[in-house]
Amino acid sequence: MLAAAFGFTCNATFVKMLVQGGMPVFQVAFARAFFALLPLLPFLVAGGFGAFRTSHPITHLLRAACGAGAMVCGFYALSTLPLATVMVLTFTVPLFAVVLSVLILGEFVGWRRWTATLVGFLGVLVMILPRLLAEGFVLEWPLLAALGQALGIATAVILVKRFPARESQPVMVFWFCFASIVITAPLALAQWQSPTASQWLLLAAVGFTGFASQSFIIKAYRSGEASFVAPFDYTKLPIAVLAGWLLFSELPDWATYAGGAIVIAATLYILRRDAVVRRGSR
Repeated sequence: MLAAAFGFTCNATFVKMLVQGGMPVFQVAFARAFFALLPLLPFLVAGGFGAFRTSHPITHLLRAACGAGAMVCGFYALSTLPLATVMVLTFTVPLFAVVLSVLILGEFVGWRRWTATLVGFLGVLVMILPRLLAEGFVLEWPLLAALGQALGIATAVILVKRFPARESQPVMVFWFCFASIVITAPLALAQWQSPTASQWLLLAAVGFTGFASQSFIIKAYRSGEASFVAPFDYTKLPIAVLAGWLLFSELPDWATYAGGAIVIAATLYILRRDAVVRRGSR
């Protein structure tokens, strides 16, 4: 999980460099999916397309659509918002997941987790309140995009639960990357800009760090209990603060720290409560 947190922060840093340098968001998203697909080529050569056969194409397509939408939203948010602010807003994924688990999976959620979810969203309000006041209570598109990223990730995570246990990690990654390429390719080609040598390196780094970080996080959750593993994801925040300061001369405002602390506390409680509920159901 620590490796995943570091990798995702590096990934966001590379993306921010590209989009602030003027590269279209859809082009970066297309490259993210394309280069993430390359490490799977040995599986394709060894087993052919049969190695990636699935009985759940619709679920894969929905998951890829949510993931691709989350990528585009997150990349757009990074073009304007500080790196640490975008990273903190991704911590709302467990909050959205609580709501979606009821709507999509029909799970029961007790009053404690509903209360923690509400508190977490109040933390988001604390983060965005200064911007709302400054803009006359008009919510900026980058903030909506950052929250859209969290919603998209949460939906993709919930859809993963609909796969049977035998659906392997390479199959899930392959169909996610393949469908994401199909989804992002038309707009990427329409806005295509010829990358420089350094931009090609950054685009490749975005794809490979994204692939590696996804692999690390899946391995972390399969190896350890979520309530123990998940809190290590919050190390993304100090890494993002440091990267934003050194590379982009950004420092988060007090609202980001205060709201982020509320969100982290709420999500930690939700994770802990989920663990208690699961133990009680055994």
